Amino acid sequence: MKNLDGKTVSTQSGGLTSDQAQAALQHFGPNRLPVVPPPRFLKVLALQFLSPLIYILMASAALSMVLSEVTDALFIAVVLIVNGIVGAIQEYSAGKSADALRALEQAHATVVRDGQRQMIDAAELVPGDLVMLESGERVPADITLQHVEGLQSDEAAHTGESRPVIKSDGDPVFAGTIVTRGRARGIVAATGSQTELGRIAGAIQERSTAKPPLMIRMQGFTRLIAIAVGVAIVFLVAVGLLRQMPLGDLLTMSIGLAVSAIPEGLPIAITVALAISMRRMARANVIVRNLPAVEALGSCTMIATDKTGTLTLNELTVTDIRLPDGTHWLLDTGTDPVAGGIRSHDGVHEGPSAAVTRLLTAASLPNEAQLMGGNDTFEPMGDTVDIALLAAAHKGGVMRKQLLEDFPLHSRIPYEPEQKYAASFHHAQDALRVFVKGAPDMLMAMCETMQGGSGVLALDRHLLRTQIDAMAGQGLRVLAFAEGKIAPPGDVAYDGRMLIDLKFLGLAGMQDPIRPEVPAALAACRSAGIDVAVITGDDPKTAAVIARQAGLLFSDADVASGERVAEASEAGDQELDALTRHVRVFARVKPEQKLSIVRSLARNGHYVAVTGDGVNDAPALKHAHVGVAMGLKGTDVARESADIILTDDNFASIVAGIREGRVAYNNIRKVIFMLVSTGAAEVLLFVLAMIAGTPMPMTAVQLLWLNLVTNGVQDVALVTEPAEGDELQQPVRGPGEPIFDRLMLRRIVTATLTMSVGGFTLFYWLLSQGVSLPVVSNLLLLLFVLFENFQCLNSRSERRSVFRQKLTSNPYLLLSIIGAQSLHIGAMYVPGLSDLLGIAPISLREWVLLLLAASSVLLVSELDKWIDRRHRETSKAAA
Repeated sequence: MKNLDGKTVSTQSGGLTSDQAQAALQHFGPNRLPVVPPPRFLKVLALQFLSPLIYILMASAALSMVLSEVTDALFIAVVLIVNGIVGAIQEYSAGKSADALRALEQAHATVVRDGQRQMIDAAELVPGDLVMLESGERVPADITLQHVEGLQSDEAAHTGESRPVIKSDGDPVFAGTIVTRGRARGIVAATGSQTELGRIAGAIQERSTAKPPLMIRMQGFTRLIAIAVGVAIVFLVAVGLLRQMPLGDLLTMSIGLAVSAIPEGLPIAITVALAISMRRMARANVIVRNLPAVEALGSCTMIATDKTGTLTLNELTVTDIRLPDGTHWLLDTGTDPVAGGIRSHDGVHEGPSAAVTRLLTAASLPNEAQLMGGNDTFEPMGDTVDIALLAAAHKGGVMRKQLLEDFPLHSRIPYEPEQKYAASFHHAQDALRVFVKGAPDMLMAMCETMQGGSGVLALDRHLLRTQIDAMAGQGLRVLAFAEGKIAPPGDVAYDGRMLIDLKFLGLAGMQDPIRPEVPAALAACRSAGIDVAVITGDDPKTAAVIARQAGLLFSDADVASGERVAEASEAGDQELDALTRHVRVFARVKPEQKLSIVRSLARNGHYVAVTGDGVNDAPALKHAHVGVAMGLKGTDVARESADIILTDDNFASIVAGIREGRVAYNNIRKVIFMLVSTGAAEVLLFVLAMIAGTPMPMTAVQLLWLNLVTNGVQDVALVTEPAEGDELQQPVRGPGEPIFDRLMLRRIVTATLTMSVGGFTLFYWLLSQGVSLPVVSNLLLLLFVLFENFQCLNSRSERRSVFRQKLTSNPYLLLSIIGAQSLHIGAMYVPGLSDLLGIAPISLREWVLLLLAASSVLLVSELDKWIDRRHRETSKAAA
């Protein structure tokens, strides 16, 4: 019994009962740290006004008041408020969506309750719970260790200690730290805010202020635009002063032009675009832990993937057993231990031989899995390899529970990836018996003899290697088994040094079926220009067979073992880079080599996405361009190191995520094209007017109306564009490819010239016909509203014709266009507002004239796209 905060709970070996756990949960509360609530809407609204652009508008309003233009000042104030509310709603909604997605990252813990081992949500842990910890897991609460097996923890996040800390019975481990090695069980001492981490939670609750690289680049771009606009305004003001225009009018006009040209809505639009893609990725089982990873995943040119659980189902089952005497045994497939059995390869013998039983004994004892339940229902828990071995043992009538009664456990050496074996020591009369399972090469090095048909024989490595190659050639994962005897137990350390002079018992081959959707996903990668490399610890022949079954295309020369990687690494980066330039299957790779391979792929010019699930994958996940962790089978340290988590551990989900990342990037380009082209057209219109010596085409208030009212929502509606369908057929983007590529620049220049020259031509012609300036400005303002709405349609695709896209596929954009146009038309009929804006209803003839003029930007864009398609078709035919 243990007393915690006056509450008595049970700490017996069977753990708490369900009733005790429920009572403790009500008393102590959920095992969660205090969560920083999202900022209130009013705070988000206030932040909308902390911007240099807003300061300029405020100065404009103040200037209008000084010049006794009270109506103009009030209009600017109303525009500021409306624009702030719209921006706050968009930003607040994006933040709420991101927070909702973060909630999908559920932490779990393995506990013993009601005498049974089970996995629960870590939030349900209570003081007194008996918790099982394993390598790679994040400690879910403050725990006092009871039984430690080589456990080490990374407490850098807690104490700053850079080296793993070795733990012993009675030591504490703290919430938030990582188990880097070994395993243990212990009793929960504190949860939630009562943990050591909870006491310093205030220091870690501040939200990161770091902005996505894409937004940083866009802000830099905005600054460049501002400089260019500044130069243009200085020119306009200088010319205006020479023409003796009023200084107040020039300053107000300059502010209006600044608002026109600077894409102030771009940062919000980018955030919304990435948040939308986060939600779309979540529906495809891809959880994005930070916004930049959305676009980054769409940029990847290489996927370095695990095999097990990603390309395969991670449902191992033992199918073959081969003994040193040359006999071959088959097992019925499936992990259900009560179904099927074991028979000889030739079908003569049903049921296991004595030699097979010895092998299954060695498979069961150094085994940490469990088959919970009984009769016709079994619930497996533990490592998939161990589960498959226990299932095979049950089919052969070998029961682990009975074995442990016959051979009580003395100590064990848990499996760790770098050692490639597990062993357990058991009491047997006057000696200790040791049973080992692991990689064949490791076990052959431990053995001097093998179990032959007529007795113990000298180890025949050539025979065993032949058997291993035959099994690997069938795509089987091969494990070896051995046993031995040690002198009576003494006061010595039972570790790997004791594993010598063992007897080799045989081999077991396991099969993990390919996920049915993987071949199509790999084909999609090829179509998208994305290379795929498989990095696995399996035998090269096994890895090659599985990779080919999955649909990866490569030659025998494109398969390399960990030894070849080590040799190339020793020869220098150039040699390793030459190897990774063509190799696409890396087998028998050591954990530390995976990071070297990933870095080499990056040096070869790839933007690399890495998948992983284990502790050994964490460095590669952390240092890759995009780290993708497995959500189902992955360890906590892998998930913590990654940018993206797959909730279904499925390679096809990565491809779906890449597609959504490309959609997000394309939509951001669409918004940039629309904002830059319309803003530049307005600036160029005024430059042309200054050069021609005409009056200013529009007033400052009209410019504000045009840019902050009628064009205030189309940009955000544009980022909701659905996928065009050919994202995975588009050429892959190079890591250094700029957003303003040749295609983007050409389209911006074409659209800008069309709108500005077309608008100025109409303006100049009407003035020459004697039409008054207020009437001409009214028509010109409406023309640019129409220009912007047609340009929204042009922006929906860089290459596809507007007429090949369903107008209803993006209802938000359709509604924003209709709403903007309706708002302007409505303003024509509202007394006071129409006078302020200097607008009025127009005739049907004038509507027809303006629609024809505005449609020119659509026709020019369609012609540009047609020429581009013809050029690409001609280039493709020539190639």
